Amino acid sequence: MDIKVIGAGCDKCDAMYDAVGRTVADLGLDATVEKVEDLVEIVRLGVMQSPALMVDGRVVSAGRVLKPKEARRLLEGCR
Repeated sequence: MDIKVIGAGCDKCDAMYDAVGRTVADLGLDATVEKVEDLVEIVRLGVMQSPALMVDGRVVSAGRVLKPKEARRLLEGCR
């Protein structure tokens, strides 16, 4: 599973990255978690709101920080 946390490096983006990383570890997922902060790359990915969560090339959340339960539910559904 390829997971990207997308945002310009603000506190909300950092919080999302931490929450997603913990959730991946808790679920024992075979996944790579990448933080995308480069604005050119963010535009190339088609993301217009941050923070955003992309799983295997599909945006599953944008514009808000996910709560741990929400991140867990989304990532379990993407298995």
